[in-house]
Order: sequence, then C-alpha cells, then structure tokens
Amino acid sequence: MKAMIFAAGLGTRLKPLTNHTPKALVKVAGKTLLQMAIEKLKGFGIRSVVVNVHHFEGQVVNYLARNNNFGIDITISDESAGLLDTGGGLKKAAALLRGDEPILLYNVDVLSNIDLARVLEQHLFTGSLATLVVRKRKTQRYLLFDKHNILVGWRNDKTGETKISVPGNFENARPFAFSGIHIISPQLPGLLEEEGAFSIIKAYLELATQHKISGYIDNSSLWMDLGRLEQLDEASRILSGNK
Repeated sequence: MKAMIFAAGLGTRLKPLTNHTPKALVKVAGKTLLQMAIEKLKGFGIRSVVVNVHHFEGQVVNYLARNNNFGIDITISDESAGLLDTGGGLKKAAALLRGDEPILLYNVDVLSNIDLARVLEQHLFTGSLATLVVRKRKTQRYLLFDKHNILVGWRNDKTGETKISVPGNFENARPFAFSGIHIISPQLPGLLEEEGAFSIIKAYLELATQHKISGYIDNSSLWMDLGRLEQLDEASRILSGNK
C-alpha cells in the first residue's frame, strides 16, 4: 500500500515560523511535522510514500536526504512551479501512486492516534471509492453524511453556502468535520477531471453524485490540526507527557 503526504502548503497560519522554513519542517517536541507523519505511516506498515513540495521545496528534499528518507522509499512530487492544492496535487502525483491497492492520503500537519488499520478495513468492506476520516467537532465547514455514512453534501455555517451531492438523502444528513486523513481506491486519481489547482474535497463532492464516498467516524482520543500556532504548544505538552 502506498501513501501520499500533503506537505506543499505555504503554512501561512504558522507565520512567523514559516517565513524561512516550510511548514513540513516546523518542529513539535523536537520532531518535524514531516517526521511525525512519516513515522505514523511507517507504524501502519507503509514503506512507499510520495511527498509533495512547494514552499522552500529544497529544504524538504535536503532534509529527507540527510535522514535517509527515514528508512522508507520516498518520492518527491515537485509543485515548485505552482501550488496545486490537494486535488491538483493528487492528480499530479497519480503516476507515482499507480498500483492495485488503496492509497492513504495524509496531511502533514495532522497529529492523531487513530488506528489506520480500522479505516482501511472499513474502506475495503464498503467498497467505497474513498473513505474520509471525520470527527464530531466544531468547525465552519462540514461534510454531510446520511445514516449509512455516505457523503451527500457540504455546508459552510459561516456563509450559509451548501453543496448537495445526493439530494434525496441531504435533508437529514449529519455534519462532521474532515480530519485530513483519507483512503482512496487506486482508480480515483484517474477520475479527477479538473485541471490545475483544486481541492480534493470539491472533487469528492462531485464524485459523490455517482460513486460511494464514505465517512469513517473517528472517536480516537487524539486529533489535532498542527497548522495553527496556538496548537503547537499544546501538542508539545501532549507529546512530552505534560498534559
């Protein structure tokens, strides 16, 4: 099974730490976000990972080389010519992810103790095109799922905007927040029709009109978005055992 770590973001919410450093190399409790993500995937048994780069891309490439790719096969998907967002980034990296097995997608700024084996088990059991890890937490933008945990739409509570993928199941849908972790079937990248930079969430909502996109409801004890400054100190305390 292959994986892709989305590490190309500008990290604007982490300024001034990212003024001269890519987000992926920001440290928490002595480890970079990229190292923690790689170690999480290694712990799941993954040995082949694609990492996309854009902001200070040379630093990421050199960092991986200095650390011997942390003992796994790492391939770089270079977006230095232009940031492609998650959907465009996946589409660009598609050839590097080619195979017959599901693909794990993982945001570099996610800290979680989720059992990835259970997510994969559900993905395979349901035969979904994609399985998105979601949580019951407060946010502005929600993915909406029916009683069978099938993606039926999206809602922005701040603007009131909605997107409906499955009209018949939308009215009583339950809102969940996306966690930046997802497993996709190997044919999904070939179904991405949009060009350039675009969000993978936008693509999921379009694909959900014709394909099964499922949610995995995560109730694990730890999930954090480390793309924000205020979360770094808290994460450091947790990882150091000083809660």
